[in-house]
Amino acid sequence: IYLSFVGKMPSSDPECIQVVIRCRPLNSTELANGNEKVVKMYERDNKGEVVVAREGDEEPPKIFTFDKIFDENTEQEYLFENTARAIVGNVFEGYNGTIFAYGQTGTGKTHTMEGEMKPKEMRGVMARCFEAVYQQIEGHKDAQFLIRASYLEIYKENIRDLLSSNPKNKLVMHEKPDTGVYVKDLSSFICKNCEEMQAVQDTGRKNKSMGETKMNARSSRSHSVFTLTLECSEIGPDGKDHIRVGKLNMVDLAGSERQSKTNATGQRLEEAIKINLSLTCLCQVISALTDSKSTYVPYRDSQLTRLLQDSLGGNTKTVMISNIGPADYNMDETINTLRWASRAKNIQNKPRINEDPKDAMLREFQDEIRKLRAQLEMIQEGKDPGAALSIIGGKPQIVEKVVKVKDEKKLKELEEKLLREKEEIKKQAEEDRRKIEAQMNMNE
Repeated sequence: IYLSFVGKMPSSDPECIQVVIRCRPLNSTELANGNEKVVKMYERDNKGEVVVAREGDEEPPKIFTFDKIFDENTEQEYLFENTARAIVGNVFEGYNGTIFAYGQTGTGKTHTMEGEMKPKEMRGVMARCFEAVYQQIEGHKDAQFLIRASYLEIYKENIRDLLSSNPKNKLVMHEKPDTGVYVKDLSSFICKNCEEMQAVQDTGRKNKSMGETKMNARSSRSHSVFTLTLECSEIGPDGKDHIRVGKLNMVDLAGSERQSKTNATGQRLEEAIKINLSLTCLCQVISALTDSKSTYVPYRDSQLTRLLQDSLGGNTKTVMISNIGPADYNMDETINTLRWASRAKNIQNKPRINEDPKDAMLREFQDEIRKLRAQLEMIQEGKDPGAALSIIGGKPQIVEKVVKVKDEKKLKELEEKLLREKEEIKKQAEEDRRKIEAQMNMNE
């Protein structure tokens, strides 16, 4: 299968973000406490309906409608195929995509996004996206690809690089008029296959801020964002190289918490306050985007909303997976999640293809190749090869960035990989030098 990227017009038509609901089963604690299910799900007219009602309650049931619903029996693969698979395809076309999980603490957001690597059926959205990306690359024999990965977390409103040797160092967010929001000095790592991408995620995951609360034995204490940047270069009908750059953001949000239920104190309470504040800001952004009378969207009120600015009302195709629990004990929180999710489905984005961006790394590599070719042509014509460099922009440079990680084993693997890549670059450079010298000797 070959997808042609050239000649596509950027989409100017707004589209609503896709919102789906996933409900987990009752957990062992809820079963032991005798909690009852208050959530029912129905498929109606290609839409999903969620009904929340307590048996014997005089209040009428709360009914919500969404793009898709996934009940407690939903398998990880089925969820991926019906939510994230299309976004991966969009990224190949040069669009930006975001998949994020939202909901109360303990409702299965991390299970949805990360899952477990073994058995294979339990893998989450992220691992399946990695696999889908490299599978699609196999079908594009006539194109060149460069794939980079970065991984950050927002902990107590501080941005941290999960791939850094000092993951607790604070990073700063900036904004450019042409490319939007970015995090200064955030590490990125080139990944040649699915295994390398998975190794990067595993390394970063070990640096994530986790903790135990009464509601969740392994609770995320931060929002995390794994970004996969895919650059693709191919020859268009005009005979020129054309580059598309798509970004896939996979976001695992920390869950909203009630102190009365988590019994959080000290550091855990401090973390919960910051988590709830940032999620409140997210809800305020959703409200502003869906209120026709609103003239201001408070993206800058939190690091989370500023980072997700392009995913909510911007240039991105977005899927929001809202996770809920079925127990009567959490009925109020479930209804609250469904209300905000219902509002979010009215947010309109204007995704467009990112064509021939100035900062594409593939463009830099292609420029270096052109410089070498120009040198060879000058030599063949009996001219000074140095003149070629002055004509096309100076001396070629190799820019090297070493990504350091906390885990020693992974660090060693990454260092060995970098050494191998360095050797390949040296061999190629030596081969090019020999060719140039051979041509010079022939001309003499």
